[in-house]
Order: sequence, then structure tokens, then C-alpha cells
Amino acid sequence: MRTRRFGVTNLSMSALGFGALHLSLEGRPSREDSIALLHRALELGVTLFDTADSYCRDDSDAHHNERLLHEALSTYPGDTSGVIVATKGGMVRPGGDWVVLCEPDHLRRTLRESFEALGGKRPIELWQLHTVDPRYSLESCLAVAREAQEAGLVRHIGLSNVSLEQLQRARRLAPIVSVQNEYNPWQRGSEFTGVLACCEHEGLAFLPWSPLGGPRRIAELGAIPRIQELARARGVSVPQLVLAWMMAKASCVVPIPGARRRATLEDSLAAAELKLTPEEVRDLDRSAPHRRREL
Repeated sequence: MRTRRFGVTNLSMSALGFGALHLSLEGRPSREDSIALLHRALELGVTLFDTADSYCRDDSDAHHNERLLHEALSTYPGDTSGVIVATKGGMVRPGGDWVVLCEPDHLRRTLRESFEALGGKRPIELWQLHTVDPRYSLESCLAVAREAQEAGLVRHIGLSNVSLEQLQRARRLAPIVSVQNEYNPWQRGSEFTGVLACCEHEGLAFLPWSPLGGPRRIAELGAIPRIQELARARGVSVPQLVLAWMMAKASCVVPIPGARRRATLEDSLAAAELKLTPEEVRDLDRSAPHRRREL
């Protein structure tokens, strides 16, 4: 698979990553099926895997996804030395809900737990603040990440779910290397507010979460006539077309689609080899359900 390199680091990652969230939620595949799926992603050249301490059923199941990824990597027979596991802290799952919690002592504790869940032998390649918590300053939250970096628990620091102002402020506080925001045909706020342009200009990785808008929305895209026409003309699936469109928007973009089934995984990853013309990109810009929406 093609790779992309980011100017502020020595990081090189596959042009498409894998979002492992759905391997740990309610209704998740069996452990054996999940490991097999992750091994298949590795076989196909994926070197970026996205996870979080809160990717689990509820708080009693915290760090499930990180432990699953560690098991998959440690049992894979091939070379995994270039694999980047990007995790996050700052959300909790009481009763299965999603609740923001960036209290610094909580971040310190859960970051250490993430380090242990991922093997506890080498630094977390990329740790990201999951979101901004208005109850606690960015300074105090990122101070935790800097402490972990200095202690050898974390190699690189990133952000998730941030505005341009928050990104710019954070970059004055810590060596930020990536941004993970929602970005898909329904949510293009990062494109319109300057976050994506900032990442491209400054050499930061931009990692779109939910790049296909979630399982229920993929079918909606296929019902848009022009998107149907473009997919048929190129002989590809609609998800492949959308992922290729996103990668064509800027060289810093590395989408992280998820999957529970091998066929879905293989279909998505085939988009890494699809290159769209500028005209096709403009066509998809005009056809996207939301052309302008603020973050």
C-alpha cells in the first residue's frame, strides 16, 4: 500500500488506516474473528491503527480495544516494527454512554493504563487528547501528555475533535503532530474552517474519523445519481470513491475507515490505489450532501 509521510516527524504511515472502534462495542465480533480481521489488515499493508482507552462496551471493559490490538500485533507472524497504534484519552463510558473527562489526574492514570494495555514495552507512538473538556484548560491537559512524553510513555502527541483556534493554541503548548476530526461528505467543517489547510501547510497528519459517515449513511451516498455515475465509470464501489476523494483533498489526509467483516475491510482498502482526476474531485465536492458546515 502507498504511504504518506508527515513533515514535522519521521512518521510514515499507510495511505489508509484502520479504525478499530467497532471491534469493541456491543455486538462486536468474537475475539478470534477480530484478530483475524486485524491480521488481514496487516497483510494488506495497513500500518496505522486507531484506538482509544474508551473503545469498549462500558467502563468495566475499558482499554478492551487497545488490548485487542496488542494481541493482534504480538501474534502476527510478519513484521510489525513499522506499525503505528494511535490511541486517545479523555472519554469515559459509564453505562455505555460517551462522556468527556479530561481531568488531568484521570488522564495520567488512563494514559499509563493505555501504555500497559498496548504492551508496556515501548512508547505509545501517537497519543491524542480525545476532545477538549471546557472544565479543564488545554494547558493542564497537554501538560499530562508532555510529562508522559518526557517519561518515555509517549512518542508523539495529537489532538482530536478540535477547532482551528484550539489547534493553534495547542501547538504553542506541545509538539502536536496530528489532528483527528470527523470528516466525511456530511461533515466538512475541518475543510471550511481552516483545520485541514493548517495541517497541510504545517506538515501535520489529518486523520478523518467516520470517513464514510457510519454504516447507515453509506447507502445514502449510493442513492446520489452523480456519485453512482462516477463509481460506475471507474468500476469501483461508492465507499472506495469517497475515500479516494478524501485522500485527494490534501496530501496530509489519512482516512481511518472501520470494518467488522473482511469483505468491507478489503473493499475500503482498495481505495488506496484509486487516484481521481481534479474534475472528479470537483464533481464529488458538488455532490456531497453538506457543502459547508461549521465544526
